[in-house]
Amino acid sequence: MSSNSDDKLPPQGRLTRLRKLAGLSAQLGADVLKSGARRLAGQESELLSKGMAEKLVATLGDLKGAAMKFGQAVSMDSDLLTPEVRQIMARLQNQAPSMGYDTVARVVREELGASPEALFREFDRQPLAAASLGQVHRAVLEDGRAVVVKVQYPGVGDSLKGDLDNLGMVVKTFSKAAKVMDGTAYFQELREELLLELDYRREAHLCRGFVQSAARLPDLKVPDVIPERTSERVLTLELLEGQTLKDWVLTEPPPEERFRVARQLVLAIYGPFFCAGEIHADPHPGNFMVMKDGRLGLLDFGSIKGFSERFVDVNRRMFLQAVRLEPMDILTLSREVGFTVELPDAEAEELIHEVLRIAGRPMRSHAYDFTTCEISRDMKRHFARNATRFLKIRPPPEAVMFFRSTGGLAQNLRLIGARGDFRRVYQEVADLLA
Repeated sequence: MSSNSDDKLPPQGRLTRLRKLAGLSAQLGADVLKSGARRLAGQESELLSKGMAEKLVATLGDLKGAAMKFGQAVSMDSDLLTPEVRQIMARLQNQAPSMGYDTVARVVREELGASPEALFREFDRQPLAAASLGQVHRAVLEDGRAVVVKVQYPGVGDSLKGDLDNLGMVVKTFSKAAKVMDGTAYFQELREELLLELDYRREAHLCRGFVQSAARLPDLKVPDVIPERTSERVLTLELLEGQTLKDWVLTEPPPEERFRVARQLVLAIYGPFFCAGEIHADPHPGNFMVMKDGRLGLLDFGSIKGFSERFVDVNRRMFLQAVRLEPMDILTLSREVGFTVELPDAEAEELIHEVLRIAGRPMRSHAYDFTTCEISRDMKRHFARNATRFLKIRPPPEAVMFFRSTGGLAQNLRLIGARGDFRRVYQEVADLLA
């Protein structure tokens, strides 16, 4: 992961990045076609080969920005990839090619007015992690506190905007071609949220606020912000000791530990949402830490999403009714939360009820097993079978980040493979609302 040169900085220019992605797409398409041909011939074949996965990691890791964020999302899908390929893709979560130390020092000087050696008692030249927008270095303050310093890649803002502009052109073209598939409002919501992640002062503010959002959850740990060592492109936080979730699962923890951490993850996503109206909307396994003291540490606060009072209130009522196994007027609630429904009521109600039935399986079971969980697969099949009808049931734009978070939670729970009384866990969340 180390680098002494600046050749690991993200390539600039919309056309340059588009050409790289176009070339990668062509290779990926050929790889998938070969896999499909082998399957038609009755041969076992991975959807994505290990060689293609390595190419994806190398290219998306170099591009960083939105392209790398896409790779992070793909790396979490246990139905799409084999465990071996998923492990390769998981490197995108915090092991991208890193920028050289000279560049790190230059950014720190530009942002904080002095070199890392002058600002910190110790500053590791090799990064702890390198992700889509910046990389993290371990350091020690003059008073002896251990911290992490996140330094943004020079030019990554332009790279991110270029990626989003390219994607926006695709969305706009599809939306004009088929009004029923108009995704511009959802894309704009995602675009705005991703661009906000470039401001580390904002992230520091969100981190401090999330301390209050998680105040009733002692099993969670939100790091302290070091404001005097923080700026728009440099963020300094308290160092949390432990293993990221993606590394922890590789240690093959015992069943009781898997269930304990799975419970903490459920609380980490739903607790702040229902209690404070905000959610951690980038829940890939590199953003959670299983700490040495038993708590679950939360990392990366650039994607904390706040919701409207209406959205939170209606979801809160739906959640409580689901936990209590009460009958639910799902169509009225869906419209109240902001859904647009252009199907006959009975037809729409049937489709939405099936979504809740599939997603709510752990909520109804005192002995749910995520090692054999079929929620993601069954949900994809349900949407695929009813794709045309689902295009006429459109959620409000703010739901994009909510679905990103809760979908990521489901994938993380599948990754952990916990078994246990998950109904009790969701009842614990409900108790927070009493």
